[in-house]
Amino acid sequence: MTHDQLTYLVFGIVLVVALVFDLGLLSKKSQKVTIRQALYQTMFWVGLALAFFIFLWIENGQKPALEYISAYLMEWSLSIDNIFVFILIFSAFSVKEKHYGRVLLIGILMAIVFRVIFITVGVALVEKFHWILYAFGAFLVFTGYKMFTASDDEEFKPQESKIYRFMKRFLPLVPHDGDGKFMVRENGKPAYTTLFVVIIMLAAIDLVFALDSIPAVMGIVDTKTIGYEETARLVIYTSNIFAVLGLRSLFFLLRGAVSKFDYLQQGIAIVLVFIGIKMLAEHWINQWIDKQTQVFISLGVILVCISGSIFYSIFMQKKGEPADISDESQH
Repeated sequence: MTHDQLTYLVFGIVLVVALVFDLGLLSKKSQKVTIRQALYQTMFWVGLALAFFIFLWIENGQKPALEYISAYLMEWSLSIDNIFVFILIFSAFSVKEKHYGRVLLIGILMAIVFRVIFITVGVALVEKFHWILYAFGAFLVFTGYKMFTASDDEEFKPQESKIYRFMKRFLPLVPHDGDGKFMVRENGKPAYTTLFVVIIMLAAIDLVFALDSIPAVMGIVDTKTIGYEETARLVIYTSNIFAVLGLRSLFFLLRGAVSKFDYLQQGIAIVLVFIGIKMLAEHWINQWIDKQTQVFISLGVILVCISGSIFYSIFMQKKGEPADISDESQH
């Protein structure tokens, strides 16, 4: 058994055990999740991801381990940005809080399946057509620029989205949650509830976000070195899955605070532009900087930009908000 095969086996076992533990002990059906529970669950998933990082370092070496943690942090920071959209979706369809956990779980598991398919196709295309990495690089630079300059007024409206309009056109929908059911019978015919709609939208929205994140991860991981392809796939799969699985607990932990991270979007945008430029200039960068050092630089840029934007959001006044608004609220 090769190092990569052993790592896949360990990852699979850990994943199954962790899901059983999370669902069986940390989660209960149709129950509100408290901040304390969300904190424990977030610590559980982050701790598991970090433990896998250590295992990967021991089993596969320093380079794939650093690529993994860089890709994981990239995905994790983008997940924080996803949470705001998830909140808008729950609010738009008036989902009861007791259903949040179950809806998020199913939506996220569907998102993982879609991501695995997306990654498999993406990696296969990159291995066959190396020039696609340059297209990804240009796309990331463009996306980063658009994200950095986006207006606060450009808010996602779930009921005006193409995904919802498509479902409304081709599926029989009812404007209620069916008391926790995904499908009910109306006038003798099956119809889909708002919970079903929300699950599909969560999975679809995550896939849209993956159009940014997966090319970014491919820019972090070495996908070109001959003989390293299997390890590169391993790093991309595991970092993505660990980050997405932690999204549910992160949602409950940060849903009240995510709107305070006003500058996180700009921090993520800078990272996307950096990775895009790195992909476009890879030929020249490789002549001056070895692959190992490139991974360290990428990890440093991600840590500085994401943590810097979060701290800047916390300690600076909210964009467009008068400096004395917090004082007025206390009187």
